[in-house]
Amino acid sequence: MAFSEKLTADMARYQVILAYDGSGFQGSQRQANSRTVQGELEKSLRSYGWPGKSVIMAGRTDTGVHATGQVAAFDFDWKHGDGQFLKALNAELPPDLAVRSLCQSVADFHPRFDAISRRYCYRLFCERIRDPLREKFAWRVWPKVDERALKQVAQSLLGKHDFAAFGSPTTPKGTTVRTVKKTEWKKRPDGEWQFEVQADAFLYRMVRRLILVQVSVAQGKCSVKEVQDALTKHGKLPSGLAPANGLTLVEVLYGSH
Repeated sequence: MAFSEKLTADMARYQVILAYDGSGFQGSQRQANSRTVQGELEKSLRSYGWPGKSVIMAGRTDTGVHATGQVAAFDFDWKHGDGQFLKALNAELPPDLAVRSLCQSVADFHPRFDAISRRYCYRLFCERIRDPLREKFAWRVWPKVDERALKQVAQSLLGKHDFAAFGSPTTPKGTTVRTVKKTEWKKRPDGEWQFEVQADAFLYRMVRRLILVQVSVAQGKCSVKEVQDALTKHGKLPSGLAPANGLTLVEVLYGSH
């Protein structure tokens, strides 16, 4: 049954929150001949007789990006209680992917279109010499970043702007205007920097681009003014993206659902 079809009398719409280590996935969205989060979730569902064609996810994460709060939805006739359903799905999922919570939702719930904002976290640390274990989930940066510049440039990203210099629209004719509601850098006692960003929506690869540009400012490679100009005049900024391994989708927020 396609997601858009009307539920039968025995079907319920389920909303699940997924956590995964993105290191072993070619992103979240199903692809032919590639291991993806969506593909593994659908495989688990089919082991219990799920007749659907596709689950729907709140958003796409790139290859190597992690999640603690990815949201998916699907329709299924399960007769043994939500708790047993959660256990059953996790029993069939691989170790790097888990359903953290599961509940029945309203019949027309859509994890992408009903979302009012999304929150990401990015981790980095400053070291001259590589640290193989730490670098699995954080970007090693050198030269070290300037704290004042880092926090100043983060503030310049707040509000409603045209972020064309920071990502691609999610549809061919889509807008590049987004509203960023929160940008915050925090330094942990172990020296790791964590950046939290929340927006109504994000362009493709927007968060990783935001990180790269902010680090460039904090290393003296470009200025806060150049970033501000890019938001108003589409000025030129350093090219590239921050590595995917430091990024985690933390939460997708909803209004009435």
